[in-house]
Amino acid sequence: MRTVVLPTYDQCAAGMLPAGGRRAAVLGSPVAHSLSPVLHRAAYRELGLDWYYGAAQVTETELGGVLSALDEEWAGLSLTMPLKHAALDLVDVVDPLAEVVGAANTVLVQPVSGLLVGANTDVYGVVAALREAADRPEWHPRSAVVLGAGATAASTLAALAELGITDSLVLVREPARAGALHRAAHRMGVSITVRRLGRPSELAQAVRAADVVVSTLPGGAAAPLADQLAEALAPADTAGSVLLDVAYDPWPSRLAQVFAAAGGSIAPGWAMLLHQATEQVRLMTGRSAPVAAMREALLAVVGDDG
Repeated sequence: MRTVVLPTYDQCAAGMLPAGGRRAAVLGSPVAHSLSPVLHRAAYRELGLDWYYGAAQVTETELGGVLSALDEEWAGLSLTMPLKHAALDLVDVVDPLAEVVGAANTVLVQPVSGLLVGANTDVYGVVAALREAADRPEWHPRSAVVLGAGATAASTLAALAELGITDSLVLVREPARAGALHRAAHRMGVSITVRRLGRPSELAQAVRAADVVVSTLPGGAAAPLADQLAEALAPADTAGSVLLDVAYDPWPSRLAQVFAAAGGSIAPGWAMLLHQATEQVRLMTGRSAPVAAMREALLAVVGDDG
């Protein structure tokens, strides 16, 4: 097994943190694409914190060793795939939300005890992105379609429940592989109906009937579905509805373009990324996140054409 070297504070030649400085990082495999460093570094600059945020390629089998090496210099970690499930068995304390969802995208290092706490800010990110896109003071969606059944889908179910939707339709390629999502739904006390992604007409019918559509599919995976919907949806078919496509590279996604052309509102995947990061910053620093500065830094990288 290779040795994972966590990122050091790169602003000091000796590798020593200045007084009051702390470290944080995003871990995952792959991780090079992550925009978390852009967001967190922008927050530290705006808050006047002499902190460093890095990135490290870490697999599931390596995560335990990495977590055990954390010391008082560390404020926390952001976790991306495939580490969100594995972290639950490796931290000292699991936040109730992360436990019920079955995924932790955040590890917090307690400053005095050194205990590691697993938390979930993806739920916060989904809720905030959807509400921002709906742009209505009183928004009470009643129905939802979720594409995909992975860890982000479980966080999506929790977010939808917070919005008042406790019965969702989940469309997947292989229903037999949705066992973990069924278990997560049971823990949350919500209901899901899992169906196979079938004919374009059935997909279009489900989308038309939904107040919220969330695609948790990885970048590019939803493009064939978008092409199907482009043929089946008419203008105004999605009017009043909101789509969150968690994939943001490239943006706008084909799915977002098709949904918008049919009259719907779009919650960009980068908006979910932004808002889950603002909650991570709050949890790690104990201070309100500078949302505007973080948004500006993120949009300088991803753009916003949709």
